[in-house]
Amino acid sequence: MTNYNYELSKLPKRTAKPRESGLTMVMDKGLSYREAEDFLAISEAFTDIIKLGFGTSIVTPGVDKKIKLYQEANIPVYFGGTLFEAFVIRGMYDDYRKLLDRYGLTHVEVSDGSIDINEEEKCNYITDLAKSYTVLSEVGSKDTDKIIPPYKWIKMMKAEIEAGAWKVIAEARESGTVGIFRGSGEVRSGLVEEILTQIPQERILWEAPLKSQQVWFIDLYGANVSLGNIAPNEVIPLETLRIGLRGDSFHFFL
Repeated sequence: MTNYNYELSKLPKRTAKPRESGLTMVMDKGLSYREAEDFLAISEAFTDIIKLGFGTSIVTPGVDKKIKLYQEANIPVYFGGTLFEAFVIRGMYDDYRKLLDRYGLTHVEVSDGSIDINEEEKCNYITDLAKSYTVLSEVGSKDTDKIIPPYKWIKMMKAEIEAGAWKVIAEARESGTVGIFRGSGEVRSGLVEEILTQIPQERILWEAPLKSQQVWFIDLYGANVSLGNIAPNEVIPLETLRIGLRGDSFHFFL
């Protein structure tokens, strides 16, 4: 249970860390060590997992120190799926595994948003990595022209959970304009609803970087829906959305 500064009635009950539902996944796109310290000072209690976005970890100075800082705060860190894909497409999968161990990472993302690999091959990567790491698998393409029908989303999510994924991530990019969202950022609500007829809510982490998207999910699925690709400076605002202390969600829990 989160310790708030003072009491207020009728706040929805948030799950406690380490959470299985109601997760907030933060995308770090290149914070400095000092910025990461400041971020943790305010948002540590509300942050469940941190993704070092796309390939930023290869160019961010002092990334090893920053990873240790997050780990010492008991917040798992993982590299963005694009980095996994960059290694795989170059035939360097074994090197990628060594990289995970070099930085002491416990979590890993498997995705195919930028490369074309068949579902069987992707599931083989998940099964192999799940022997040593907690796997998050991302479903959906970063290509705005590639529309995946709902039945295929469901089939892929089921297969990847069976292969060993802890959570399946519904793709949106950091822009929130692909995958489960239209180019305008509007939620593909029919797709989300259809996915949830077959896949348990607690197994899905919805990428929802925009406030309007976060409001939509919290309105329909409550304070403890798992949301990802949250900017570091949006963690506290998101937490107020989750408990009805922002205008957009003020009446959700009264």
